[in-house]
Amino acid sequence: MIVEEKTISSDRIYNGKVVNLKIDTVEIPNQGYQKREIVEHGGAVGILAITEEGKVVLVKQFRKPIEKVIWEIPAGKLEIGENPKDCAMRELKEETGYTAQNMKLIHKFFTSAGFSNEKIYIYLATGLEAGEDKLDDDEFLDVYEIELEEAYNMIIKNEIEDAKTSIGLLLAKEII
Repeated sequence: MIVEEKTISSDRIYNGKVVNLKIDTVEIPNQGYQKREIVEHGGAVGILAITEEGKVVLVKQFRKPIEKVIWEIPAGKLEIGENPKDCAMRELKEETGYTAQNMKLIHKFFTSAGFSNEKIYIYLATGLEAGEDKLDDDEFLDVYEIELEEAYNMIIKNEIEDAKTSIGLLLAKEII
């Protein structure tokens, strides 16, 4: 039996630049009240950018929460009120220097609905034109063009561990 939980109260714990944290008290049938720890996130985009030669544009960067350098598709967080497609165009240019003639939404998903409302929109970018990147002051990454089949094999070999990147590349195998 599926039951929606009724929020009785909500306590804001932290408001940050990337996430907000709150604890909701909810009412559930036959058990009274429970606490739900919730991470609020404004959402993000990931861009599956495919060159004319059929290569996928990937970036490598250090990620502090996991203390390692990982492979990712270009990505970034949505600004307040920003359209996801506009964000995808902006982030592609900022991180890789590429602009895209075509930007198509191919998937959207919640990263971990058990504790966060973060939604990621995955876009397919084609008709790429190279240019100069415009990295933020706190961004440090390297850009690569990888054969699509090799990128797919990198998932199989656990060389790509990022969820949005895995999802994007697995979808690419089906739609390209």
